[in-house]
Amino acid sequence: MIPSSMKILVTGATGHVGTEVVKELLKRKAKVRMLMRKEGAQTPKEVEVAIGDLTDPISVRQAMHGVDKLYLLNAVTPDELTQGLIAYDVARKMKVKQVVYHSVFRTEHFKDVPHFAAKLAIESALRAFAVPFTVIRPNYFFQNDVLLKDPLTKAGIYPTPIGPVGISAVDIRDIAEAAAIALTTDGHLGKTYNLNGPETLSGPMMASIWSRQLGKEVRYTGGDLDAFEEQLRKQAPPWLAFEIRMMFQGYHERGFVAEVGDVEALTALLGHAPRRYEDFALETATTWKSAGNTGMQKAQ
Repeated sequence: MIPSSMKILVTGATGHVGTEVVKELLKRKAKVRMLMRKEGAQTPKEVEVAIGDLTDPISVRQAMHGVDKLYLLNAVTPDELTQGLIAYDVARKMKVKQVVYHSVFRTEHFKDVPHFAAKLAIESALRAFAVPFTVIRPNYFFQNDVLLKDPLTKAGIYPTPIGPVGISAVDIRDIAEAAAIALTTDGHLGKTYNLNGPETLSGPMMASIWSRQLGKEVRYTGGDLDAFEEQLRKQAPPWLAFEIRMMFQGYHERGFVAEVGDVEALTALLGHAPRRYEDFALETATTWKSAGNTGMQKAQ
């Protein structure tokens, strides 16, 4: 149990992972302050809110005043490196007792992907200066695939270009739990944790899992990276479409598979085995079906 006076600042606190990190910290009775760009977002009543931006050192300093620890998660943006280093440099000057940095798995093997390269540079800064740190390196998130409801349920396709080599995708709830444990218990300073799920998943395997859980044929269509980038450009800025394409290209060429001992280490950290993708798919498919039935009942 952490001291009752200890306070933790969470950046990226309103995103999918940050929201789960806040929940896990509150379960552990931590005092939490959330850094948000603007007011208006719904937040748990137990938390403090600091309004600021990681590109503004003054607002970051104000948000960090009186804080003991920092969970540093910044979004994929063109200035991600600048944002991360501003937060870290302020934490160093204010003598924060621990920075838990949300990086990415195998970052040193994906130097051709801008946000991987940015995270590697921030990791290097953490190790170069005298601030106690812990690095968590998650794999691809299960929950990214919640966005595939229409392709999966209507078109019967799994379009994400995971590739044939495979990835060790991980549930964001396991990421959040690992982060909260690192922030609220002893023995994690100077350590780097690879956060990987318990199985290697290729694109065709993920399509077959959805076939079982949806009770219909789902085909894998993620082999054409040029077409994927072209489609993504319709929904995202060109720089981001290119960056995400390069990430998936790395999955195709190098894979994103857990290293020896990763799953065992995460199991020991969490105190339970990491969640399985098939269980996530079942949970998600059940939610979709329930929502569909509810909609039909309302229509009747």
